Amino acid sequence: MLQPKKTKFRRQQKGRMKGFAQRGNQLSFGSFGIKSLQSKWITGRQIEAARIAVTRYMQRQGQVWVRIFPDKPITKKGEGVRMGKGKGAPEGFVAPITPGRIIFEVEGVSYDIAKEALRLAAQKLPVTTKFVVRHDYDIQNQNA
Repeated sequence: MLQPKKTKFRRQQKGRMKGFAQRGNQLSFGSFGIKSLQSKWITGRQIEAARIAVTRYMQRQGQVWVRIFPDKPITKKGEGVRMGKGKGAPEGFVAPITPGRIIFEVEGVSYDIAKEALRLAAQKLPVTTKFVVRHDYDIQNQNA
């Protein structure tokens, strides 16, 4: 499961996810990717499930980049605990996602394979996504 090796503080405030992604909103490594259209927290388990779905469909061809990392600790109080008495214990880590953020990138496979692999990945995620292609990619001349 994805989580940081070490954090400066055990607990963090919730924060707000206003506006659109300012960074990580363009393809940097691959020719294909999926871009978020919603704001949501994505857990390490969801990211890993989506990554496995992509690599299984691509059958060890090409390369996959995961552009997000869950580094925000989420706390939860035990069930049946009364109000007050401080913040709960850390339960897991999430990656806050805003609209426009690239979540996965793929390279080295054909357009059709990439589109289907990323569609399978998008089904594992709690956000609506959009399939994006590098602007200088030529679909007609690619028969990989």
